[in-house]
Amino acid sequence: MSVTTARLLGVSRNMPARMLRLVSLLQSGREWTGGPLAERLGVTDRTVRRDVDRLRALDYPVQGTTGIAGGYRLSSGRNLPPLMLDDDESVAVAVALRTAAGGMTGIEETAVRALAKLDRLLPARLRPKVAAVADMTVSVTARAGPDVDPATLLALASGCREREVLTFDHRGRSGDRAPRRVEPHRLVVSHGLWYLLAFDLDRDAWRTFRVDRVTDPRPTGRRARSRLAPADVVALLTRSVTTAPYRHTAEVTVTATAAEVRACLPTTIPDRITTLDEHRCLVRLGADSLDSITGDVTALFVLGPTVTVESGPPLTDHLRTLAHRLATAVTPTGGARPPGGDPPHRPAV
Repeated sequence: MSVTTARLLGVSRNMPARMLRLVSLLQSGREWTGGPLAERLGVTDRTVRRDVDRLRALDYPVQGTTGIAGGYRLSSGRNLPPLMLDDDESVAVAVALRTAAGGMTGIEETAVRALAKLDRLLPARLRPKVAAVADMTVSVTARAGPDVDPATLLALASGCREREVLTFDHRGRSGDRAPRRVEPHRLVVSHGLWYLLAFDLDRDAWRTFRVDRVTDPRPTGRRARSRLAPADVVALLTRSVTTAPYRHTAEVTVTATAAEVRACLPTTIPDRITTLDEHRCLVRLGADSLDSITGDVTALFVLGPTVTVESGPPLTDHLRTLAHRLATAVTPTGGARPPGGDPPHRPAV
């Protein structure tokens, strides 16, 4: 735009900075009359009116009232216009999004997308502040999944949004790490765990990856191809998880409804819970960690007096040892143990 054209349109060289300052003032929540706004901006009342008209043309919901007490204020509108945040507000929003992304809030994926956008715009001077608050904050949730590195989430979310090929190291169930080269498609939160749905270029197939097992995701600068993604991402993820081989498995029959089981074990895939009758459920558990599956089995004992566990020798022996330790460690209120040290009821394992 030439200087002559700019003058004809009433646009000065410092107008972008002045417009941003005007937005910042209007976002304060108070109602401004033309005089104080003009004084703050160093312009005339007429220029203020023109700038307000320009903001309205950009879909900022600026309301104005006439009269001696009239003025301007920014109201809520149908669309969200660009926002201006100061340093403290930027840090607060980033930390809040990290908390929402990492907790069992129901909006984890949406929070990650918003955090990825904000992270690209966050000034370098503010990044240490955000990291410091996030690192020193503990989130307490009921049976949350394993911790996920926020930087890894951001890198994967950016790859999905930009449709860019990523490389990363992935730790398998055996603990071995292997390099992967993928076209990322979606991040999915399921039962306390984060998953990446991506097309594995080396295996020429769609795969799901546990995000807590992904390390060092790196963009390659190469554009991902347009592929027809699976229509039902949730079904693909459920099938992948339920059919995967586990080192330790167990089938637990418990006197409880399916809803009670899901409340007790919120990270359990629904397809692993089968209703036997109106009073009983069969729960199929699987894990690579003996401690992890033991925790799930013992958690089910609070649901009812009748619990039957069918499992292989490693888990069976571990549960029997744990039951014996518990029986001999517990002392009745009266101070005397039951005869022989045996508990009044020993669950079937």
